[in-house]
Amino acid sequence: MHLPLLQDILILLGFSVVIVFVLQKLKLPSIIGFLLTGVIIGPYGLSLINEVEQVEILSEIGVILLLFVIGMEMSIKQLISIRKTVFVGGAFQVGVTVAVSALTYYLMGYSWSEAVFVGFLFSLSSTAIVLKTLQDRQEISAPHARNALAILIFQDIIVVPMMLITPMIAGESNNLGMSILSLIVKTVIVLAITFVSARYIVPRLMHAVAKTNSKELFLLVTITLCFAIAFLTSEAGLSLALGAFIAGLIVSESEYSHQATSIILPFRELFTSFFFVSVGMLLDLSFFIDNIPVISLLLLVVFVVKSAIAAAAVAILKYPTRTVLLTGFSLFQIGEFAFILSKVGIEYELLTAETNQYFLSVSIVSMILTPFVIIFSEHIADRFIGVTKKLGLDSTLVSKKDKAEIVNHDLENHLVIIGYGINGNNLARAAAASNIPYVVIEMNAETVKLEKAKGVPIIFGDATQDHILETVSLSNARAAVIAISDNYATRSIIKNIRSHSDSLYLVVRTRYVKETSELIALGADEVIPEEFETSLQIFTRVLQNFLVPEDDIEDLIEKVRADNYQLFKGDFKRPTTYRPSDLVDFNITCLRMLADSNQFLGKPLNELNLRADYGINILGIKRKEEMLESVQPDEIIKQGDILYIQGNQSKIEQFHKLVK
Repeated sequence: MHLPLLQDILILLGFSVVIVFVLQKLKLPSIIGFLLTGVIIGPYGLSLINEVEQVEILSEIGVILLLFVIGMEMSIKQLISIRKTVFVGGAFQVGVTVAVSALTYYLMGYSWSEAVFVGFLFSLSSTAIVLKTLQDRQEISAPHARNALAILIFQDIIVVPMMLITPMIAGESNNLGMSILSLIVKTVIVLAITFVSARYIVPRLMHAVAKTNSKELFLLVTITLCFAIAFLTSEAGLSLALGAFIAGLIVSESEYSHQATSIILPFRELFTSFFFVSVGMLLDLSFFIDNIPVISLLLLVVFVVKSAIAAAAVAILKYPTRTVLLTGFSLFQIGEFAFILSKVGIEYELLTAETNQYFLSVSIVSMILTPFVIIFSEHIADRFIGVTKKLGLDSTLVSKKDKAEIVNHDLENHLVIIGYGINGNNLARAAAASNIPYVVIEMNAETVKLEKAKGVPIIFGDATQDHILETVSLSNARAAVIAISDNYATRSIIKNIRSHSDSLYLVVRTRYVKETSELIALGADEVIPEEFETSLQIFTRVLQNFLVPEDDIEDLIEKVRADNYQLFKGDFKRPTTYRPSDLVDFNITCLRMLADSNQFLGKPLNELNLRADYGINILGIKRKEEMLESVQPDEIIKQGDILYIQGNQSKIEQFHKLVK
């Protein structure tokens, strides 16, 4: 039996494998490969795909899964924390882009209705490509990525009212007011269902499913939740992608979100590849080649205007210049939802066939360029900031009030903490508890506002800027800690700090061991890779479980750190201190005596006959804060005691059940 769709999928995947493989060798993003695959095999290329519509359906699944995973990696609390960026920044970006585009198009001789509709199209950016690129670069938690996500969320929300308004501006609206009222009611219902599900239903459901230990059931439930909520929001008149994001947020509130993410990831990668290929299929190569000069000019205008407006949207929220620029560059392209909206415009004759081809060409080329722009955006931003310094311009958005508050402290011999995430927060608490004077530099405006209200000495600013370091009296500081997740910004901050002080003790947090050598070469005194420290904790626990002497474990840790985390890369082996085969049954563990342990409580050890009846030995007892290392036969077991016991593993298990 011949299946046309199966043949198309085979062609699609085959070309994708070859093209992506070549691009990976050239160290280019895989997204580019998928887009180029679509251009080559699409109806305007080699015309190898027959079931284009079915491929587009598969691509929609990719967008749903992508937004679902993004939602799971966030939380409702995190989303609330960026609500100001969503509504203020998003509304500014969309509103100003629509106004500028509409005015330009109107001055070219088109009607206001056509101009406003074109403004709608150019205001939207690509959620799928931006978030996928930022995820691949492991920047999704960086400030500019959070801002981009917030604005993209607003765009996904506003695209629905745009579709409702389109018939009205075309003069063919029927009761628009009722449509908008109905949409608002449905949105409120969806949000209510989201809250109730995230708080009460889904965590219990996921717990019940997880207890079955069935991977198949866990997968089915996760996928069902994703598509059910996406379908619900679609039926309510909202977008599928927004519904998938909400579904991810709901699952993120349960403790099983990490497992759900790991299960979904392979499916997401497959179906998002279909999406990018389907986007590439839309490009009409002959039209593009015939009109390259005009398309190039339009592309340049779109890049400059959209980047500037998106940057301004973040700037009004008082983020540092670097974050402002990186966010602007991330959102310069025209997005996939604009394709859906363009079909509505063609239906109501607000978009001619020729204009639509220009729009598609600019959109697709801007999508293809997006990964490159994001990759080089950091260099462009730093160049821009460097130019502003030379011109003597103030390139940050820190208020004079913030500067004055810190300078008046006359800081000296203090600690500077850069970044107020989990690591920075814990360090600040430890410093406060130890009476160590400190000051924090943070780029999240909401965090600064909240923590300053609590009395934390914190300023809003970008530590890559000289006068921010001068503001916190870096030259008089004793130590500084860089605790941010942006590796590129970390490198810039190290260089900036060392230009101010060579003697300052500088500790840097990074993600990966491979980044350690470079950061030390730049001037860091200590680099703590999260990847390494996690592995360090793991092997420490494992070696302790195998009864390797603590001195040997500490010696190993010291050697690893002294060798700058390079020890594990060689063939280093320690002398064997313990052979499991020598003491097969020599298992040690501890357990707490609870109120239910009636048959043991209040009785001396010599009456319990633990060794004879249960096959275990008591090595020690911890009672409250006191450790009883020499346990006498007449010692009485009390509630709350922690017993350190040794014996055969099966005997320990049996005794543990009795105690419980």
